Amino acid sequence: MSEQIKFTIDGKACTTEKGTNLVKAAKENGVYIPILCHLEGIKPAGSCRICNVKINGRFMTACTTDVADGMVIENITPEIQELRKIIVETLFVSGNHFCPACEKSGNCELQALGYRYQMMVPRFPYEFEEKEVDANSNKFYIDRNRCVLCKRCVRSVKSKDGRSIFAVKGRGHKAIINIDHELANQLSDEEAMEVMNTCPVGSILKKERGYVDPIGRRKYDTQPIGSEIETINV
Repeated sequence: MSEQIKFTIDGKACTTEKGTNLVKAAKENGVYIPILCHLEGIKPAGSCRICNVKINGRFMTACTTDVADGMVIENITPEIQELRKIIVETLFVSGNHFCPACEKSGNCELQALGYRYQMMVPRFPYEFEEKEVDANSNKFYIDRNRCVLCKRCVRSVKSKDGRSIFAVKGRGHKAIINIDHELANQLSDEEAMEVMNTCPVGSILKKERGYVDPIGRRKYDTQPIGSEIETINV
């Protein structure tokens, strides 16, 4: 029998099963914690930091933190909201995220977070660093100018025999996502669509798919990110 534990988020009493990470536990209780690098079902990495919360006065990533009995969490304080806005702005200026020309516009999690945190003009200078676009796969192409190095693709996309199709090349600011074209070409069209949907931005796009969803019918056109979870005001 599973052990139920109690915790609070911004004063709201919550319960979850012992061993549940905070992002999932919050979702179960109708509380939205933003994520970019995390995917349910794969090992969390805590690389994007957008899910930062405060626990006992310390900043911690919610995706890598299991809930403990009696834990008191701050999630939507002005300080945390401002930190998340800074992270979103930093991601925008470090890549090419010209939303009106991006095939993922309206379905992009980073763009949706920009709206959520009311980002207008980033306070930081744009880097305008030009990065390589890889279109050698038969199924999709990678625009590294849009990549936020969340590593979702690296951690979740595998070939039928368990080999990684994506990998990180380089370190620090020189790190990029590489692709094994031979393995990628073995994917079905359905699997290639899953790969594209794994990416939270417009970095991995299935070929012959762009601009299929008209404006007004895209994922975040009518429903802001997180609204399918929340039962409290933010």
